[in-house]
Amino acid sequence: MTKNRKLAIWMDHSHAVIMELTSGPIMQHTILSEFTNEERENSISKSEVLMHNKEQHQQATYFKKISEMIIDIDELLLFGSTEAKDEFVNLLKTNHLFDKIKIEVANVDVMSENQMHAYVRDYFKHILE
Repeated sequence: MTKNRKLAIWMDHSHAVIMELTSGPIMQHTILSEFTNEERENSISKSEVLMHNKEQHQQATYFKKISEMIIDIDELLLFGSTEAKDEFVNLLKTNHLFDKIKIEVANVDVMSENQMHAYVRDYFKHILE
């Protein structure tokens, strides 16, 4: 992947769809969170404190994987229907490695892959012109 990249990430707490706008098709990569609903139910049956600690640890791992994908980009669009994007952007703001990235956050409904791609192309349309 090249410098001067512009990425968009649709995310919730279970997965993130990372999309890189190119002159051709959008390049896409998905990162899954390890903390599933099934794991939540198993943890709750043992201990709510254990579940909360495990969830925090796995969320930190999930956010770290995403942040590794954006370390050298110039512009980032975070969008989605949950608070995960807001939690992630707050984490990015605490790390000076991400100070030079222009970050925009948008609330949107759940989208299909085609809808996500159209949204990203529309958002970054000034780049393609």
